[in-house]
Amino acid sequence: MEYKDYYKILGVDKNATEKEIKAAYRKLARQYHPDMNPNNPEAEARFKEINEAYEVLSDPEKRAKYDQLGADWQRWQRAGGHPSDFDWSRWTTTPGGQHVHVQYGTPEDFADLFGEDSLFSDFFNAIFGGMGTRTRRAGTYTYQTRPQTGRDVEYEVEISLSEAYHGTTRVLSRNGRRLEVRIPPGAKTGTRVRVRGEGEPGIAGGPSGDLYLRIKVAPDPRFERTGDDLRVTVPVDLYTAVLGGEVTVPTLTGEVKLKIPAGTQNGQVFRLRGKGMPKIKSPGEYGDLFVRVDVRLPTQLSAKQRALFEELRRMS
Repeated sequence: MEYKDYYKILGVDKNATEKEIKAAYRKLARQYHPDMNPNNPEAEARFKEINEAYEVLSDPEKRAKYDQLGADWQRWQRAGGHPSDFDWSRWTTTPGGQHVHVQYGTPEDFADLFGEDSLFSDFFNAIFGGMGTRTRRAGTYTYQTRPQTGRDVEYEVEISLSEAYHGTTRVLSRNGRRLEVRIPPGAKTGTRVRVRGEGEPGIAGGPSGDLYLRIKVAPDPRFERTGDDLRVTVPVDLYTAVLGGEVTVPTLTGEVKLKIPAGTQNGQVFRLRGKGMPKIKSPGEYGDLFVRVDVRLPTQLSAKQRALFEELRRMS
């Protein structure tokens, strides 16, 4: 859920008096009122924000709760906490769709201008939607908080390439409960694993949101991954490259033998079908493994070996 800075929206200090808040509100409301800005969606959105900020900061009870939430939010940010991990549950109002009575000091009623569905943001509904009845001198307008689905929550989880191949699990603690989440074979960086109903609580009795694990696959020292395919480089001695033979190739399920034909050139690539990563959307199917040959030249020759190479050079 997105935190709203109501003091910034009204352009006042956090220690502003009730009189200063009211003056700032009236000035901004006149400036951004729809009558002064016909067919201007940006001004309309700003006007809504201004009214919402004033509804909170002009009410001592709501303002006190908002200031406590703000202090908690700032401590969380200073500690390096990620916004998606902030625990909103201790600040949200009790579900039940309670009525709230509000009045805006503008010529037309706010709901008449924008419709009942546009009264307040999700942030307001979650934090203040169930705080009871409030009446202003100019009259009241009553609405009922409708059930809303809670916000989704997302965590980044790092796994190894081997775990991505075979599939793995991660154990999380969420709202005091232990969750064991299965990560399917074939997961790649950017894959999102969904756990239904483990996000933030719903508003006014609505269902909870979902929990998502955003996967990050750590680099592997042996393999380079491209989609569902893998690439690996294997050393091949000069004699095998010239005369042919076999080399051992690592895979994520064990070593295999690759036949090297005579006359293989340095950098030549061979394809091993089905030895890549599992295809997450096509169970039972796999990508390929591409093997690049790195021909290694001998560095220490005996006198006899050197003589033989000299002979080969004269012959060629």
